[in-house]
Amino acid sequence: MPDYAFETLRIHAAYDPKDHGNAVSPPIYQSAAFDLENTARAKRLWTGAEVGGIYTRVGNPTVSILEERIAKLDGGSAAIGLASGMSAISYVILLLGEGGGNIVAASSLYGAAQESLLHFFPKFGITTQFVTDRHDPQAYEALIDDDTRAIYLESISNPNAEIYDIEAIAEAAHRHGVPVIVDNTVATPYLYQPFKHGADIIVYSATKGICGHGNAIAGLVVENGTFEYSRERFPHLHELSWKLRDIDDNPRSPIDADPHAPIITALRCFHLEFIGAKLSPFDAYQVLDGLSTLVERLDKQISSTARIAQHLSNHPHVAWVRYAGLAQSPFHSLAERDFSHGAGALLSFGFKGSDEQIDAFIQALDVFSYHVNIGDFRSLIANPTHTTHTELEQEVLESADIPSNILRLSIGLEHVDDLIADLDHAFQLAFNEPTKE
Repeated sequence: MPDYAFETLRIHAAYDPKDHGNAVSPPIYQSAAFDLENTARAKRLWTGAEVGGIYTRVGNPTVSILEERIAKLDGGSAAIGLASGMSAISYVILLLGEGGGNIVAASSLYGAAQESLLHFFPKFGITTQFVTDRHDPQAYEALIDDDTRAIYLESISNPNAEIYDIEAIAEAAHRHGVPVIVDNTVATPYLYQPFKHGADIIVYSATKGICGHGNAIAGLVVENGTFEYSRERFPHLHELSWKLRDIDDNPRSPIDADPHAPIITALRCFHLEFIGAKLSPFDAYQVLDGLSTLVERLDKQISSTARIAQHLSNHPHVAWVRYAGLAQSPFHSLAERDFSHGAGALLSFGFKGSDEQIDAFIQALDVFSYHVNIGDFRSLIANPTHTTHTELEQEVLESADIPSNILRLSIGLEHVDDLIADLDHAFQLAFNEPTKE
């Protein structure tokens, strides 16, 4: 496509109605398999000489539209749609860490991601070294050794809403031939494009802001296509496989098969083939639908988030507010530099009260919903140490700076005055204060 702006590409990229029966909206190809037509074409499909549908577990036209569109929005070479954000994270870690290796990671991550790095992946020989000072690029570099396979962090952390100097971290990683994985779920490609800042692989829970409607579970992996995976650090990406053979039956490695997308090639050929966790065409359709309104949703949500963050920072029952959009945030200057459209619609704050008052506060909310999603068009609240991060041990929570009084807000599309009034009313009830007329 021509060099259209983001707002145009999120609607039109990777879709031509003439290729789909002139349907204005991408159709849902609800089919388990696709006709191969003849044996010659079957061989072309299986060897990658021709691109087309074979079996929905490894490829589907509806999913392909989403994959190509998100790759275009992020400036990547290829993408793959998966059944959830955690499958996206897990597939990438399992691939890069294959045969045993270590990951260097920020010490504050989404709870399930951090728990998997701590206790699940070691069962497969993949360990993680967590950076103590996650805001210091040199601290990441200091942990890199000969067995390091990647650096992993979030562009906007969940639940602390921290941001990092990914450019500096990537520069340090690349000095050692190590790729950088960025979970861009909270930011979405509208607010932040990690490849422009040195990242090599992006993972998403498309369930969140990209879809934005709380009605689909989806994951995405995007690759930039420029990182050189050395034979010394990543021998398995250079290993010849009959499964990746060309049309003349010559075995190939993932790098041979597609030097600009070896990660996506390996994930589709091996992990998706053998483990599954494919994004369904119906869920892909819902994510595409949500993606078409991403800009308008986030612009309004960020505007409301900034007002709510400022309101809470002056509230007597709030100990602190974490939001990079606030002038007093330690991340404000970095947000000004790297997030031209705003610092996201996620914030957290410290509740200045007892556990019982936290319970009463959450129970008293009417407009905010109490459930564990983010990026929804509804405004949501969660108490991370009892929900999204409850699986983490106390020392891990302390290292991640996630205290017991933290409350996380994901701001939706309701009127901001109603959201502020809802929070104020809940504070009044939690602290038995007289209701203001």
